[in-house]
Formats: sequence, structure tokens, C-alpha cells
Amino acid sequence: MQALRRLFSSLFGAFLILLSLGVAGQAQDVVLTSRDGAIELSGTLLGFNGEFYRVDTVYGELTVDGSGVTCDGPGCPSLTDYIAQVRLSGARELGQVLMPALLEAFAGQNHLSAILKTIDDSHFTYVLKDRHSNKTQAEFHFQLSTAEEGFADLIADNAEISMSTREIRPAEKRRLEEGQPHDLPYSREYVLALDALVPVTMPDHPVHQISLKNLALAFGGQLTNWRDLGGPDAPIALYLLNRTSGASQSVTDRILKPANQDIADSVTRIPDGKDLDLRVSRDPLALALMPHSYMRFSQPMQIFGECGVSLGVDPRMIKTQDYPLTAPIFLYMPMHRLPKIAREFLSYTSTDSAQAVIERAGFINQTLKEVPLNQQGDRLVQAVSVAGTSSVDVAAGQAVDATKSSEPNTGTTLKDLQTMLNFLAPLRRVTMSFRFLSGSSQLDAQSRANIQRLAIVLESGAYDGRQLAFVGFSDGLGPASSNLEIAQKRAETVRDAVFKIAEAVNLDRINITTTAFGEAMPMACDNTEWGRDVNRRVEIWVR
Repeated sequence: MQALRRLFSSLFGAFLILLSLGVAGQAQDVVLTSRDGAIELSGTLLGFNGEFYRVDTVYGELTVDGSGVTCDGPGCPSLTDYIAQVRLSGARELGQVLMPALLEAFAGQNHLSAILKTIDDSHFTYVLKDRHSNKTQAEFHFQLSTAEEGFADLIADNAEISMSTREIRPAEKRRLEEGQPHDLPYSREYVLALDALVPVTMPDHPVHQISLKNLALAFGGQLTNWRDLGGPDAPIALYLLNRTSGASQSVTDRILKPANQDIADSVTRIPDGKDLDLRVSRDPLALALMPHSYMRFSQPMQIFGECGVSLGVDPRMIKTQDYPLTAPIFLYMPMHRLPKIAREFLSYTSTDSAQAVIERAGFINQTLKEVPLNQQGDRLVQAVSVAGTSSVDVAAGQAVDATKSSEPNTGTTLKDLQTMLNFLAPLRRVTMSFRFLSGSSQLDAQSRANIQRLAIVLESGAYDGRQLAFVGFSDGLGPASSNLEIAQKRAETVRDAVFKIAEAVNLDRINITTTAFGEAMPMACDNTEWGRDVNRRVEIWVR
């Protein structure tokens, strides 16, 4: 079945390319000549997006501005009746509702009619026509399958946009970069919306929280009775979406693999997220991991650590990445330039209008909110509870020694806490944070997208006349003084990354500051890797 699907995908993609170039079964040989006739370039036409030719030549793949050359040969496209062809392939969860809704909204804002032509439930096309002239401007061809299939189509040049509910895996990224002059830049990775993986049970279930370690052991088949999780003496019925879903693959990548576990054979697979939610809500033995976007009737569990800190899921926690299992929704693009209308569509998806569409589709949008300190009670309680002690102390009373430093970690003092609160009290936290890959100085995917997003917001003048602070926090491992220094450097690194992109921002109109409070406000326990990852962060505060 997979082989047939792959064959159909390749044939479908090839047909669309040939159709868009106006050729059928011919060698697409072209000769591009500069307007003055001084330069001539020949090769095989790989694509034309209405502005640029993409040609395979003896010098490799080249992109040539169409305004500076003439084209001769059987592969030359028509410049007068050009219709942009955009192929989208990948996660069915995105192609069924969210992407069509965004495309229809984009068309409406640009005085275009969006006409749907359905081939089957996995293949359909939106034809965008000018409402006044009725001239076709673009055709967006959808092929719904899985995130994995979408990446395969992108690698095979059978798609301009790959839709995914998980981040691209290292092996997929390497295949996509093969034959390219540079590594895949992060600008070709786009965070469209936000979601999260959530452990869920039937409503009114007596077990309300679970650790990531026990989640891994349960779905690995090592814990089989609710009694092991503090519940009644009853077997655990495990549920997940199908193996090919991005959410299930994220469970493997982010929860099972770090714990050296494989998914148990006893897991029941459900193909549809809505059906999974309903099934769990009616099964008193059920334990499932599912996307937040599908939660309607099931009951979410909190994730807790041994030090007593529990983290629940809500839109704010997902936006700020304070929840440890956030799951961004991705679009991936090839190395070459997309047609202009495709670029305009992608730009539209970051607008306020698009954020409303994203929310209606059940996902978490990326609209920035400001939260005053007095609405962050849980964080303050946690900060006060660890003041005067080392934040690496765990429930058993033992500290985790990761640095082997002879300098003791005295933790956050009450004076440190007072200094932090005095600084933050008049400010409001923006629902955007920056976190780093585990054991790395590199930002994670959602944070990389936040760099771009904050740069755009600053260039728009949204924070002109205001104070904007990059505030660094750390985990509690090692000397407190070193943690404070590391947190300060991270805040400065994020600030520099933002302003490297935000070239048009007027710095005279914004009061930019960086500061750090080290381990003063932990979000999770430092005796787990995921807890330390959550605690190492840079927050944005404004006044």
C-alpha cells in the first residue's frame, strides 16, 4: 500500500509540474540569454515561479531572474498566461481543516475566489481566481497523507510545502540537504501554529498527574496497573493515534527514546483524533497521549516532578513553552524560491486575521498577550517555596551534582527574590519565550520561530515608546553565581539574534534592556533533564 501511495504521489506531482510548464513528455531544454546577448545559459528547466527560472546546468542548479533574460526552447513556459502551481503534501490533520481555512481566508482578503476541486478525500485543488477578471492566479494542490510522506515528497521535489505535526527528523533533514550547496536554513522551517502532547484519562479519574518517566514506562509496557501510578488496582489500557501520525512519532522521539523504551504491543491505535478523545472519555481504564487540539471530552493530566512541582496544560503555558510537551505545527519549504503568491500566503498566516482562523480550527495561535505579575501566582509560589535553598534539592532531600564543583550552590536568597520581584512588578510578561535544545546553546524550533516573530513585531513599531526586557533564567545545577552569568549571556544572545534580523527597527524608540535572575523562578524540577530544559529560558517582559 505504501509503495502504491508513493508511486501515485510521484506521478501526481510529475503531472502537475508538466501541466504548469505547458509541456507533456518533452525534454524541458531551455536556453536563457541576457537582454544584451552577452551571456547564454543552457540546461534543463526544473521550474518557473513566475519570476525566476530554476535550471539544471553544467554548473549545477541555478536560479535566474526572469526579468533579465529571454527564454528559448521547448521547455520555456508562457509568460503571459502563467498560473502559479503550489503543491502541499503531508499531515492529514493539517490538510483537512486548518490549511484550507487559511487559504480561503487569504483568498478573501486578496479579492480572489477560492474554488475547490476534489479528486478524492486525499487529493484536492483550490483554484484561486481574480474576482473581477475571473483569471486564474494560482492552483494549490493538496495531497493528504502523513508528515513522513510530506517530507518524502519535499525531498523528491514533488511538493513546494510540506505539512507536519512534528519537527523534521535528523535523517530527513540530511536527505533534504543532499545535493544542496548549503544546509537547510531555519528560514525554510515555519511554525504555523502551536499544539501540545497531553496525557489524558476519562473525566473524574482518580489519578490526576503523572511524571514523564512513568509515562515512558507505561507506554513502554513496564507499568501495567493503575496502582503503580497511585490509582486503583486495575489494568492500564493504553491508547495512541496511528503509528504514521506526527503525534505518535513525537511520543516515540520525545518520551520513549530518552527513556530507552519502545512502544508496547498492547497499545490500541486509533486513526482519528476525535475518535481517540471520545474513546478515552468513555473508558475508565484508559491512558492516552494525544494532541491538545483534539481534546474535547477527555481529562488532561498534570505532569509532575519528584520535587513536587506540577505543570498543567493551557493555551498560555503552550505559548510560553512552560508546558514541557509543546508541539509546534510546521510547514517546510524547499531551498528554492516559491511562487510569489505562495510567499504572500505564508506571510498572511502570521497576521491577526490568520491567528483567528488558527484558533477556530482548534490549535493555539501565536498572538502575543501580556500577563501582569499578579496573574502568575503559581510561578511566584514556586519561587518563594525554594528561596533560601538550592533548587536542585529533590523530594528525597538529595541534590543532583552535575558540575562536580567545589563551590556550593546556596540557592536563591530571599534578597535575590525581592530584587527580582521589584524589577518585574511594574512589567508584564509577553507570551513568548526562548528555550534551548537539551545540552546545547542552540534555540529549539519554537524559539527560532519566535526570533523571527519578535523581529517582525519590533519592526512594526508595536513596542515603540516602551521598555522591553530580555530576562534570563537558569536551572539550579552548579554555583548560583555561574548560573546567573549563564542566564545573562543567554538573554544577550537572544537579544542579539532578534536585532540581527530586525534591521528596520528604530532602537531610539524602544528602551531595550537585558537582565538575569538565574535560578530564582524555577518552572520544574532540576533533577530531570526535561525540568532543566524548562528552567533554562529567556522571557520577554514589557512596560
